[in-house]
Amino acid sequence: MHIHHLLDENSVANTFISELRNVEIQKDQMRFRRNIERLGEILGYELSKKLSYEPQTMTTPLGEATHQIIQNELVVCSILRAGLPLHQGLLNYFDKAENSFISAYRHHPNPYNDAEFEIKVEYLASPSLEGKTLILADPMLATGRSFVNVYKALENMGKPKEIHLVAVIGAEEGIELLKKEFPEDTHLWIATIDPSLNDRGYIVPGLGDAGDLCYGSKMQH
Repeated sequence: MHIHHLLDENSVANTFISELRNVEIQKDQMRFRRNIERLGEILGYELSKKLSYEPQTMTTPLGEATHQIIQNELVVCSILRAGLPLHQGLLNYFDKAENSFISAYRHHPNPYNDAEFEIKVEYLASPSLEGKTLILADPMLATGRSFVNVYKALENMGKPKEIHLVAVIGAEEGIELLKKEFPEDTHLWIATIDPSLNDRGYIVPGLGDAGDLCYGSKMQH
């Protein structure tokens, strides 16, 4: 797996990530969503450097100009619900991409053990992925099981030509799982990597539950 870590170099992305983590700024849901969207734009820009290009000539008012234009057939697939602002950030830059949406959530079969959970996938709306470039997006890469289960659920949609995973914050443990479960030539685009998970499988220091911070708390089922 090819890992592209945004914070290997300093940039304005540092500011957006620090605001996502800040417990006071988190109270502003609109700003939280916008910061994830902005990081989606930055990660999308970096990702675009690895796509395929061909020259295309267009007519200007004063002559002709030739530019290298993306040739990939892109499909942006986001994991509901925290993936929605990240999806929008990617779509702001890949506006001709097809769109796919899939649900993945933590199901706690034992109400007395919050640390025990499984990832359930219950909803999928997707075009064919055959021969296309799949961009699979989820802000939080904790255990990695959401990415893996979603990838397996997409198998019936066709075999993509290439796969790019996009996340805002990830844990080392989850990244190790992705290395085992995804094709070797998969690219992971991630803003920042944290060292560990707690006993409930949440990223430490992380930022909390991205879905709740984007859209409000939910009832568990």
